[in-house]
Amino acid sequence: MNAVPEATVVDNAVDLHPPAAGGTGHDRPPAGLSPRLYNQDLAPTQQQGRRWTAYSIFTLWANDVHSLGNYAFAIGLFALGLGGWQILLALGVGAVLLFLLLSLSGYMGFKTGVPFPVMSRIAFGIHGAQIAALARGGVAIAWFGIQTYLASVVFRVMITALVPALADLDTNNILGLSTLGWFSFVLLWIVQVIIVSYGMEMIRKYEAFAGPIILATMAAIAIWMFMQAGASIAWSTNNSLTGMHMWLTILGGGALWVSIYGTFVLNFCDFTRSSKTRKSIIRGNFWGIPINMLVFGAIVVVLAGAQFKINGTIIESPSDIVQTIPNTLLLVLACLALLVLTIAVNLMANFVAPIYALTNLFPRRLNFRRAGIVSAVIGLVILPWNLYNNPLVIVYFLGGLGALLGPLFGVIMADYWLIRRTKVNVPDLYRDRPSATYYYKSGVNPRAIAALVPAAIIAIVIAFVPAFEAASSFSWFFGAGIAAAVYCLIADRKQHFQDVSGEPIAVPSAH
Repeated sequence: MNAVPEATVVDNAVDLHPPAAGGTGHDRPPAGLSPRLYNQDLAPTQQQGRRWTAYSIFTLWANDVHSLGNYAFAIGLFALGLGGWQILLALGVGAVLLFLLLSLSGYMGFKTGVPFPVMSRIAFGIHGAQIAALARGGVAIAWFGIQTYLASVVFRVMITALVPALADLDTNNILGLSTLGWFSFVLLWIVQVIIVSYGMEMIRKYEAFAGPIILATMAAIAIWMFMQAGASIAWSTNNSLTGMHMWLTILGGGALWVSIYGTFVLNFCDFTRSSKTRKSIIRGNFWGIPINMLVFGAIVVVLAGAQFKINGTIIESPSDIVQTIPNTLLLVLACLALLVLTIAVNLMANFVAPIYALTNLFPRRLNFRRAGIVSAVIGLVILPWNLYNNPLVIVYFLGGLGALLGPLFGVIMADYWLIRRTKVNVPDLYRDRPSATYYYKSGVNPRAIAALVPAAIIAIVIAFVPAFEAASSFSWFFGAGIAAAVYCLIADRKQHFQDVSGEPIAVPSAH
């Protein structure tokens, strides 16, 4: 990694001079910036040399939209009584909202070049930003372990299909997993750690490799199921919804679709900070969100409708279909594709966020690679299969943390777009002194906290209290909207906002 030129900062001007011999960039930040806030992984990326194109952004969504969890959610709409066109409409509503939200969030990363924990300093302060980063990172670490476990289940199916004798290793129990289960989990865990150890550029390459494979595989499975069902499908179940209940379920499905991506709309800047142009973000989002999600919806309708026509049952996810493939070779290829998919989803949605959160927490100790290893170890030692098998943990702990993400998004977006109108003093994001723009009160913006807390409480109540069950699907929107409105009311509008580029302290866009 190239060393960052030291900089002497005077007010808002930056005077560059060469670094001392032997400087590493991680040990000594540019002059005037705090080592508690800056290292090369947290520094802004240089405009020149960025490599993320529209295709790079598209492949993020080509992988993540087609995750097994998303298929389970969308097929669940079929089970609730929505028909084919109703499912497509629900997903379409969510896709339009996501396209707008992700484009707004993505532009922040492109303009400033900073990752999410640093972006959070704008609204919450240089130390208050730890709240946002740790909430996002905590959710992600748990789901990293859970998704790795779910991928290991598919891997076990593939192994036993190839070598049936190994099924005997899948009958014992060691801390909740069989011997074969431990082997599958640890092997996939190692693969992901190796990929992440090469940084964001390797993640970009992996996502670009995986995207076409996933689209082709899921389309092939859908076509195979369509033919199995006699070239026709059931467009709805026997308990189809009608009237107002139908429309509320459609809107609720669209809202939950946004909530699923409530984590990603927060830290999308982790990826767009390396985008070549703003247009690349818009184009990548357009093809990856509304267009790709319509393809996803069509596949869901075919899979669920074909299976229902065949035997009147509703599948839970595509992995249920894969296990029924009679040809061993095709079963193995389908399992491999699902493994490629799950790893791709895990890398982008559940690995990058905690890496930056931990790097932000210990910038003098951790870089991207070390933080990746720490995140992976935590994801292992929590024994995520036990978390996944405990509904209380999933619903209340992870759901409760997730309820914080809407209010966090509301405060950050309101501060950036409505209060300071995109003006950011990027070098001040790395200064730990009272005169710095984002020092606020001892490094925390009390107005942001005052907006966050009541919105988070209301979001949690709406999400979990049975009396508000009808509105629970919209808890993310309530949290984000209330937080944004409160923050706009109490924000300090007397500040003089300055737009100062971070280019003089930026690093090349690679890890």
